[in-house]
Amino acid sequence: MAEKKVTVLNETGLHARPAAALVQFVKGIPGEVELIKDGKVANAKSIFSVMSLGISKDTEVTVKVTGENEEEHVEKVVEFIQNLTD
Repeated sequence: MAEKKVTVLNETGLHARPAAALVQFVKGIPGEVELIKDGKVANAKSIFSVMSLGISKDTEVTVKVTGENEEEHVEKVVEFIQNLTD
């Protein structure tokens, strides 16, 4: 298991299009990818799960990856989230 905190910088947070883009991105990662906000855990491969967290701009979330190449994949997901735009 590898995890890292990231602050969402996208103007609309992780809603609709940005959430869909994230889900599509993480579907290519083997194993489990989770987002954690305020103790709530969401499966990052499910758009409904991601959107249920209500992640807005300037919100800090933890990205957690379990599976092969965890450290590499957690870095890729964090970078993707940091570079999200509408």
